[in-house]
Amino acid sequence: MSAVAVLRLPLSVDLGGFVKLLQRMQVPHRVSEEAGEQVLWVPENISDDVRVLYQRFPAGDPDQQLDIPEQAPVTRPSFVQQVRHSPVTALVLLASMIVGAITLLGENLQTVGWLTFLPFRVMGEYIQFMPLADSLASGQWWRLVTPMLIHFGILHLAMNGMWYWELGRRIEARQGSINLLGLTLLFSLVSNYAQYAYGGPGLFGGLSGVLYGLLGHCWIFHVLSPNPAYRLPRGVLAMMLIWLVLCMSGLVSMIGFGEIANAAHVGGLVIGCLTGLLGGLYSRRKASL
Repeated sequence: MSAVAVLRLPLSVDLGGFVKLLQRMQVPHRVSEEAGEQVLWVPENISDDVRVLYQRFPAGDPDQQLDIPEQAPVTRPSFVQQVRHSPVTALVLLASMIVGAITLLGENLQTVGWLTFLPFRVMGEYIQFMPLADSLASGQWWRLVTPMLIHFGILHLAMNGMWYWELGRRIEARQGSINLLGLTLLFSLVSNYAQYAYGGPGLFGGLSGVLYGLLGHCWIFHVLSPNPAYRLPRGVLAMMLIWLVLCMSGLVSMIGFGEIANAAHVGGLVIGCLTGLLGGLYSRRKASL
């Protein structure tokens, strides 16, 4: 069934309460941004009802019920549709899975060495790393970002992949594929360099530094320019920040989770908050014009 735009509102208008009302009533809908406006899309056969509902309850009302025709099925986008609408998110996850297969999830050091922040060679029980300046001078610039694709174990890949799918799609829907790609590369660069600068030469990898960047970006952006796409589920922000503190305390490593790249997490969070600040201020200013 085709969807139509029933509302076109400035970005400064908070649709959160009304969106929650639609969710409680299981009304199929989605919100997008077009030409500096937020657009609410619903199935065509209930569009008039939704317009009337918004006129009566723009902030949402838990007691109001919408008479939805029985022939209007309540459906969620299929996985294929979600991938089609989030190509960069899907591409980064696919690349991570391919790298995981090629590197045997970090077990094959020869292939891992193609993507690490610093090239290295194995000498018996030791690993000798090449200086950063030498690797950059030889043109190996890709190493500044490719550690995000390396994962050490299936749990590491699964958890990072799940959160990137959740956060990446939000940003891609709100700001577009090019912006998500740019933010992902920026967060990877900053978090990788932060880990190298703090911990020195070493083996590290994974999307977690990028994830904390995406988290900080959504958090601060939403504070400054509220939008349903960036409203994180209740408790997610607190859980991620508590996990960061636990990792920095050393407790997580002590109970068997291995070494944690804490500097990468902190670096990603800081740069993500900064981009969220800049993006949120720009969005708010654009909405006020």
